[in-house]
Amino acid sequence: MRARTKRMPRKTTHVVPRLSRGPKKRTRVAEKWGRSRGPKPEAILLLGPTGSGKTPLGAALQKHGLSGKRCIHFDFGANLREVGGLKRRPPGFTVKDRTVILDSLRTGALLENENFPTAEKIMRRFSRRHRMKKGDILVLNGLPRHEGQAADLGRTVAVKTIIYLKASINTVRERIRRNTDGDRTARRDDSPAEIKRKYAIFQKRTRALLDYYARRRAKVLVIPLDVRSTLNDVSRRLADLLL
Repeated sequence: MRARTKRMPRKTTHVVPRLSRGPKKRTRVAEKWGRSRGPKPEAILLLGPTGSGKTPLGAALQKHGLSGKRCIHFDFGANLREVGGLKRRPPGFTVKDRTVILDSLRTGALLENENFPTAEKIMRRFSRRHRMKKGDILVLNGLPRHEGQAADLGRTVAVKTIIYLKASINTVRERIRRNTDGDRTARRDDSPAEIKRKYAIFQKRTRALLDYYARRRAKVLVIPLDVRSTLNDVSRRLADLLL
């Protein structure tokens, strides 16, 4: 009679789960714009009619920062012109996007709600080129320009402060004629008719963002301008308002 061989238990191989390293540290906070569940980047919106000096102020904030924080200046108009001037469509941009961009550049029309995805792609393209870290401030210039854009943008960016550069149409005309801030060289959209048209659009649609963001408890800082108001004057006034 055969002796029964005692079976040895099978050696079980335990699969040790890989320990999660936690969420990846994102040095590019801006890459989360669009569909992130994380905290939204803090933003300042520069508001004012054409010729009020938004672009020089945005550049100065990026160079010097604000209240000890680093600023990233997003000039939507400049980025729109840059993408529109490319010979090839950037990755992710469709034929429709290119048509929307070229039409906006040709007519000067605002991008409406249905075309906001194109604006969002321009913004994401910008974000890939600028490493935005936690605690940095995004300085918005030229986007949003009406309440529909503000609502769409609010899903991805938290606008905390509005800097309103307030100027009459006569002040704007003279500032552009004198090139007070030195940023109007070679601009093709500074004809008297274009200045009048853009100022009317600002008054009708963009100025309403003051009330829109005030209702959402954003801080609104108003800086009145005259013909001779320089970037240094605006910077000093802004510093006073922030004290």
